Amino acid sequence: MALDEVFKAISDKTRRKIIDLLKKREMTAGEIAEHFNVSKPTISQHLKILKNADLIQSEKQGKYISYFINTSILEDFLSHLKNIFEKKEK
Repeated sequence: MALDEVFKAISDKTRRKIIDLLKKREMTAGEIAEHFNVSKPTISQHLKILKNADLIQSEKQGKYISYFINTSILEDFLSHLKNIFEKKEK
């Protein structure tokens, strides 16, 4: 896991909201875009950044691409953060 990519990905409010949406269910880019007041290309760029950080994955289903959370990366990231803060507290 590239922590720099993960931090970059979650530093943006829109990308954090996309992650929240995908926690509930898989969604297409169009379904995700319905929740924002930005262009579809902008949403696609956010999805690309999240994918580059391995926070989300995609799967082609017919003519659509569904996006979903990569839970193992999120768990690894949270574990890493926990270790950082536990070391500081000691």
